[in-house]
Amino acid sequence: MHTRRSSPVSPDPGPTGNGRQSSHPSRRSGRGPSSSPWRARTLGAFLAAATLLLSACTSGGSPNPGRPAAEAALAALPRSTPAALAPYYGQKLSWRDCGAPGFQCATMRAPLDYAKPDAGSIRLAVARKKATGRDERLGSLLVNPGGPGGSAIGYLQQYAGIGYPADVRARYDMVAVDPRGVARSEPVKCLDGRAMDRYTQTDFTPDDEKETEKLVGAYKRFAEGCGAHSPGVLRHLSTTEAARDMDILRAALGDEKLTYVGASYGTFLGATYAGLFPDRVGRLVLDGAMDPSLPARRMNLDQTAGFETAFQAFARDCVRQPECPLGTKAAEVGKNLKSFFRKLDAKPIPTGDPDGRRLGESLATTGVIAAMYDEGAWGQLRDALTSAMEEKDGAGLLALSDSYYERDAGGDYTNLMFANAAVNCLDLPPAFATPDDVRTSLPAFEKASPVFGEGLAWATLNCAYWPVAPTGEPHRIEAKGAAPIIVVGTTRDPATPYRWAQALSRQLSSARLLTYEGDGHTAYGRGSACVDRTINAYLLRGTPPTREKRC
Repeated sequence: MHTRRSSPVSPDPGPTGNGRQSSHPSRRSGRGPSSSPWRARTLGAFLAAATLLLSACTSGGSPNPGRPAAEAALAALPRSTPAALAPYYGQKLSWRDCGAPGFQCATMRAPLDYAKPDAGSIRLAVARKKATGRDERLGSLLVNPGGPGGSAIGYLQQYAGIGYPADVRARYDMVAVDPRGVARSEPVKCLDGRAMDRYTQTDFTPDDEKETEKLVGAYKRFAEGCGAHSPGVLRHLSTTEAARDMDILRAALGDEKLTYVGASYGTFLGATYAGLFPDRVGRLVLDGAMDPSLPARRMNLDQTAGFETAFQAFARDCVRQPECPLGTKAAEVGKNLKSFFRKLDAKPIPTGDPDGRRLGESLATTGVIAAMYDEGAWGQLRDALTSAMEEKDGAGLLALSDSYYERDAGGDYTNLMFANAAVNCLDLPPAFATPDDVRTSLPAFEKASPVFGEGLAWATLNCAYWPVAPTGEPHRIEAKGAAPIIVVGTTRDPATPYRWAQALSRQLSSARLLTYEGDGHTAYGRGSACVDRTINAYLLRGTPPTREKRC
């Protein structure tokens, strides 16, 4: 079961690394199925952006694993552009028509290693949809759906470029860049489809030493695959490098300042940009915010508790329906689901999958967690659980799990999970170094979530075997001198707990916290007229909300 740093839109759980957004399948972020006209997309599209790999989303070693990092803050870069980077900042993008009508694509170059900009470059895919209105153009609006690993270009073409408010699309060129290692930008590859099928079916709640060895073996094969297939880029996929890439794109687009909407993990990317380039911050919206100052164990526990909060909301909703497969009282829903997982652990059930996959505990848990990202998927989850529990048909839960992992009907996977692990394991030290470390922490995780705690604790172990040493540490981001930045938090967000938005808003010197009292992952475009009106006013007129606005 990767848990992704999530985001709100395309698929940010299954095991994959040190976690953070989610913008699963990050995730990593997002927007999922619902009645909102902005979000008429499939669950899979939502989850792709919402990849918040918990394992990934929860990394960052620290001498004090339960406490925030020391008061070290991300330092801003010099205002002047180094001479060695001038060729990158001066490049002109060559646009061509691509994808759906109205979209254009280009390729941008950035240094593979910013410490050695002359040593080679990396090619990054960029897409845009030009402003549709005749009124004065406000510039470019860069969007990122989270993950890490979610395709920003896919998000732009499938949702943002056609689903953002018409007034916003009229005044801005909508722009996306797939971060280094993601989708179209020299993508990381780790395992083929059959190997990924085996990986996603691994038992992530080992009952004995033999099962623990199998889990560790799966993590090692995943990491070795990444090292074998993508050795050149694997050391240069950090969030800091991706944020610096965004500044080169800003210059190539001809904008003096960056206007940006990032969801889930995209908030960490946007906040990092603000910390590095505070004087180049235009209008930044960080939706489903992450707290960059937390060490691994604390982040994992926070996110585990966040999924439990979302599950309890689902439980209350389920028992109000005519038929809830998990019982008639909210208090018994979790116990019944856990009991069902144990039965699947002992005896997986058929799914009708042409590749012979059966529904075991791991795939079932991933399917349930996938639906926690958006309350619009709760009905689909109830139906899937009913079929699995009463008819011994696991097809519905398998479909939810596949949408989370971005597996298509032919058995192929996007590189979402590969990029998710690669970024997460580079950004922060692993949460746990050994299986014994995980076992020691299991009581705390199971207290945070009796249903998901065990699996999410073991999911944090994968970065312990990563072939590349981490380059980052937990830190505060203050961005002193930046223009007002909107930080958005949803009170019952499963993937990026509300307290993270509160924490980030206290760190950023110019933050304005916008609180959405509701369910689901992220808030913009999810049906709250108050949230949408507030953010639209900021993007279109530069009017930030009051410091403690609630919707």
